[in-house]
Amino acid sequence: MEPTKIILDENDLPKDWYNINADLPSPLPPPLNPGTGKPLGPQDLAPIFPMELIKQEMSLERHIKIPEEVREVYRLWRPSPLYRAFRLEKALKTKAKIYYKWEGVSPAGSHKPNTAIAQAYYNMKEGVSRLATETGAGQWGSALSFAANLFGLKCTVYMVKVSYEQKPYRRIMMETWGAEVFPSPTNKTNSGRAILKQDPKCPGSLGIAISEAVEDAATHEDTKYSLGSVLNHVLMHQTVIGIEAKKQLEMVGEYPDVVMGCVGGGSNFAGISFPFLHDKLKGDKKDLRAVAVEPTACPTLTRGIYAYDFGDTAQLTPLVKMYTLGHTFIPDTIHAGGLRYHGAAPQLCLLAKEKVIEAKAYNQIECFKAAELFARTEGFIVAPETSHVIKAVIDEARGCKEEKTILFNNSGHGNFDMASYDAFHQGKLVDYICPDSKIKESLKCLPKVG
Repeated sequence: MEPTKIILDENDLPKDWYNINADLPSPLPPPLNPGTGKPLGPQDLAPIFPMELIKQEMSLERHIKIPEEVREVYRLWRPSPLYRAFRLEKALKTKAKIYYKWEGVSPAGSHKPNTAIAQAYYNMKEGVSRLATETGAGQWGSALSFAANLFGLKCTVYMVKVSYEQKPYRRIMMETWGAEVFPSPTNKTNSGRAILKQDPKCPGSLGIAISEAVEDAATHEDTKYSLGSVLNHVLMHQTVIGIEAKKQLEMVGEYPDVVMGCVGGGSNFAGISFPFLHDKLKGDKKDLRAVAVEPTACPTLTRGIYAYDFGDTAQLTPLVKMYTLGHTFIPDTIHAGGLRYHGAAPQLCLLAKEKVIEAKAYNQIECFKAAELFARTEGFIVAPETSHVIKAVIDEARGCKEEKTILFNNSGHGNFDMASYDAFHQGKLVDYICPDSKIKESLKCLPKVG
């Protein structure tokens, strides 16, 4: 009988990250300097990123070597296990085979340390003493706090206010690793003060928190900025997930028909899917489907427009071409805080525009129902973000008329999200489908790009 859990040896830990920039079906529109409207050069990014990460961001090399110091930390939890969801398959009475990569085994409880460790390492090597970042649900803030501590760096986290209030244990986790954590918007930055002046009760958004973190980094010489998603180097660091999954599926003679992941900025979806999309893009696996799943409250890929926009609310970041709901868009206060972002990774958006990948959106109540079924069959209680992909997997499996292999990234545990599950059990959750009028209003603020 096929094993429930497929394990790799530490010697199988990937030695390189995969850079999809080398294989994109059309050239990626370059990020632009908002002041000049011209493509960014390395010097434009130097105030907020270390040079090695800037090189990775712009690289067209297919494989980037993982430093041995980074691999040494990865060994704390990598390679992560791949599971066959036998009990879920039985409950669904499906012909599908369902596999999931379990990233909840990391010290921070999610996939996020795969890039946090790399970013902290490169910053340490260039003499940076403090990192500033944003976090939605707290997964990324936890990961960077953990990583910064390992490499002797200080860490400041601007946590979206609604999540700061919903998830106090995430804050405590970050503080235990030595980070300072502030509910965003704050009175500590010009961008935060401007938002609070407009709306003193603002629940915050990832766009606002990014503005505060970027401003912090840009105004302190000893500080650089770290981002947990969206940028190419971040997505590339996450490809250890898919590289391992490929090898694990080979061990049982399988290859996926469908690869799935939830999407806020796009890092965990990219991590599981990009190594497989490499096969599709070079023509070996033309029928492979990759499905990105997002919330109806923040439907970037399913209802946004493909345009140049700022990555943050205060317009401090470069302009990138992506599917966007507008940088002023503030999503409803759903419990999947990590999916409340107005844009998405440019590489992922280009693949969606070229119809290489698909996108679906779900309401939060149906996602929690799916997560509860998963918990009652497979045992693991997943983060509200991950519940979205589980809902999509269940729908895909129930619709199977013939044998099919489904792979998804189980991107993090929900052990600190019990308040969200409690609200679901008590019937207090409310579904929210973003009205067209709200999106149209936000899109009016898109920058004019010639």
